[in-house]
Amino acid sequence: MDIVLKQLTLPACLWMQAGVVKKKHCYKDFLCMDCRFDRALTKVCRANETLKNQGNAVEGKQRGFVFWEERLRKLPPAQRPCIHHMKGHIGFKNCPKSYQCADCEFDQYFQDQFKVHTVLKPVNFEDINGISLPMGYYLHPGHTWIKIEDQGMVRVGIDDFACRLLGEFDTFTAPLMGKKLTQGMPAVTLSRQGHDVCFLSPVSGIITAVNARVRKTPGRINQSPYTDGWMFILYCPGLKQDLKQLMFMESSRGFMEQQVHRLYTFLEEKTQVKAADGGTLVSDLFGNLPGISWKALVKKFIPQGS
Repeated sequence: MDIVLKQLTLPACLWMQAGVVKKKHCYKDFLCMDCRFDRALTKVCRANETLKNQGNAVEGKQRGFVFWEERLRKLPPAQRPCIHHMKGHIGFKNCPKSYQCADCEFDQYFQDQFKVHTVLKPVNFEDINGISLPMGYYLHPGHTWIKIEDQGMVRVGIDDFACRLLGEFDTFTAPLMGKKLTQGMPAVTLSRQGHDVCFLSPVSGIITAVNARVRKTPGRINQSPYTDGWMFILYCPGLKQDLKQLMFMESSRGFMEQQVHRLYTFLEEKTQVKAADGGTLVSDLFGNLPGISWKALVKKFIPQGS
């Protein structure tokens, strides 16, 4: 009985809403990329499409299977439901772009309103010689962080140490939607006045959103690295395993203290000026210390991966 009641509360799968299949509920909160059923039907539809393009007839049980978007395109334009309506996010709205969401201004607006404008609010910050360290965030040795959200999603950004080290960025090369990232491998490139730095992905996953505000104004990262300066959102099916490679709470604090100590030592070696014990690190070390090259700072403190 409990199973039946649970099924009744689940939304209908996109394939069912389009009329491709008679009955199928969505158990993945419309995260189709992680759905075996979606992958299986997509494979069948691609095979059918190939046969049709070759001039061959599709026979057997798979004959009636077409992509759900193709089935809905047969409806009059005013009756084609927007995918956000199908997912239960909004009331009825028709799709004017024939399900080419990349070209849809409303889709971009929706992403902006419900994802980009989200502001993270850390429980608390610790101050380590002027470097902010947020409570409740996981850190990666490559100076990236994650904040765990719902449904296997994590929000990703870079830490305050990297921001203070390199100063305000002017270019953000974002990964493409749907791109798979691997923990410890290059994820994004940030630039300042023609100087590039790569940051590694803290976990493995698939890009589901990119911060459009940061894409437009990369300096937001430096202004609010842990809140509205986040870079992208990942769907991480293997998150539990990936977390074992990250730092949290005490280990994060120890790591940051170690990095600050290494930076003091580095600055003393390069400038011959002894850093004051317990001193506060200023913002934009690269901009304030013209004798130290960008390449040297990145090589010393920001792992670039293979």
